[in-house]
Amino acid sequence: VTLFLVGLVPVVVTGWLLSERSALELRAVEGRYQTQLVQDKARQIEMFGQRYGDLVASFARAFELSNDFSLLSSATAQQKLGRSLQENPNLLSLYVKPVTGEPLSVYRTEIITGGEVEKLSSQILARLGERNLVWGQPQKLPASGELTLTIAAPVLKNAEITAAVVAVVSLGEISRIMSETQSASEKELWESGLPIVFVVDEQGRAVFHPDSQVVKSQKPLTNLKIVQEWQSASRQGLSALVPFTAEFENKRHEMIGAYSTASFNKELIFGVIVMQDENTALASVGEMRRQTWLISLALAVAALVVGSFFARQLTHPILELVSAAQKIADGDLSNRVRPKSTRELDTLGAAFNLMSDRLEEHIAKLAKAAEENRELFVGTVKALAAAIDGKDKYTRGHSERVARFSVAIGRRMGMDEKELETLRISALLHDVGKIAIDDNILKKPSALTDEEFEIMKTHPQRGYKIMSQIPAMKEYLAGMYMHHEMVNGQGYPQGLRGEEIPLQAKIVSVADTFDAMTTDRPYQKGMKLEDALNRIRSFVGTRYDGQVVEALVHACAEGLIRPVGGAIIKPPTKTQPQTQLQDGGGGAVPAKVA
Repeated sequence: VTLFLVGLVPVVVTGWLLSERSALELRAVEGRYQTQLVQDKARQIEMFGQRYGDLVASFARAFELSNDFSLLSSATAQQKLGRSLQENPNLLSLYVKPVTGEPLSVYRTEIITGGEVEKLSSQILARLGERNLVWGQPQKLPASGELTLTIAAPVLKNAEITAAVVAVVSLGEISRIMSETQSASEKELWESGLPIVFVVDEQGRAVFHPDSQVVKSQKPLTNLKIVQEWQSASRQGLSALVPFTAEFENKRHEMIGAYSTASFNKELIFGVIVMQDENTALASVGEMRRQTWLISLALAVAALVVGSFFARQLTHPILELVSAAQKIADGDLSNRVRPKSTRELDTLGAAFNLMSDRLEEHIAKLAKAAEENRELFVGTVKALAAAIDGKDKYTRGHSERVARFSVAIGRRMGMDEKELETLRISALLHDVGKIAIDDNILKKPSALTDEEFEIMKTHPQRGYKIMSQIPAMKEYLAGMYMHHEMVNGQGYPQGLRGEEIPLQAKIVSVADTFDAMTTDRPYQKGMKLEDALNRIRSFVGTRYDGQVVEALVHACAEGLIRPVGGAIIKPPTKTQPQTQLQDGGGGAVPAKVA
């Protein structure tokens, strides 16, 4: 029973949650589709209106340029206007009315009569001012039943109206724009649950509907909540997705729908609306849930059968594992005992807890020993560095400071803690080779001879020779062996350049020079912090790496590096003229000075 429940419940819960999520996703997809659909249709309707608005405006501009209304009575004018009707199938009539003189009109006699043209034109001319275009509201022609729209534009001369151009346009183009929608009766649409796409004017009357009778009867659709929602938000030009409840022939329908506004101008707007029965839209979710129950039941039965089989198979190995675990905890790895207890899992837990306790004790001891060894190693390195620095009172503490400065530079360059610890040890040992240099050269207070300087330059090789014999020192060798290399290849001992020099060595080189410049020596007084930084910056690209030097400058500005007697400063912005530096006892100093 337990295995059955363990197998069934998670699958059923997971399946149910997935079906719920699928329902939400399907609803979201349907919503995005409906919103995109009405937005696309609204933009197409707007383009239709813009086209005919531009046509009327172009006629008005043409008459403004000619300013000769006597041409209206000519056959040429009538032919041109007639040609416009032929080229624009939705243009039912063009009517030109000058302030003085006889009007001219051309129209499609099979759809609209001359009297209807005169009536529609008179209605919109009464509203005409100096605006570019005036739009009338949709009107149905009595004779043909065609739904039309009237557009008028003034003809101006010296800011005065001299004539007007009026066009009557068929709204049948909207039916072509909505041609993807299949014709059906309103009852069929509601009963099938298929999407219903329609267009209404600002009063909520149908301008297009899959059921043509709804348009012919000019039936208001304001009983639908989604139409009411559009009417309240239409002037804001918004598109929205709306869930709502609708009633048709005394039957309630839970609907989801979307609307968008097609705006011709501030006076004339249309609402493009789509709606669909929610149950039909999400019908696949119910089928998915039914399949989830069937699959869950099948998987649960399979889990019960397979689980029972493997549970029996696992009993014997668990007993053997308990015995082995107990022997391991006692430190005896040779014996293999096979007890026949029926409390295998309890015994296994106790054995592993015991083994964990013993292992934890051993690990703690090892960690303590490792920390003691590390402290001993670091202490030894510090003692060795102090012994080297102690040979000369002027360099006492030099290696410790170089290590501290190097770590600050490395941290500013984004090194991790392991890299910083390696850098610190390398910096502490950077002058270890000077232990093999004669004291008379190391402590000489005056300039070194050429021969003495060449001997002094051998301390990186001597340090490398001493420390390379110790395998554990391999990762620290770069700083002590290459900290006198220059990025231009003029350094020693190998003459490396640019990226050939490890970053560890570049950092120790800059830190070494910085400490030598800012501490008192027998041959020179320590430089001020800002002067030292400017001096080091002057050797970027020849002796030092620019990124390392900038890290030093910013570390000083942030207070991470403070030389003996130094103060926090802002990063310098100017550099001093370049001067060739060579190494003496403990850092970069003027040539051949100890």
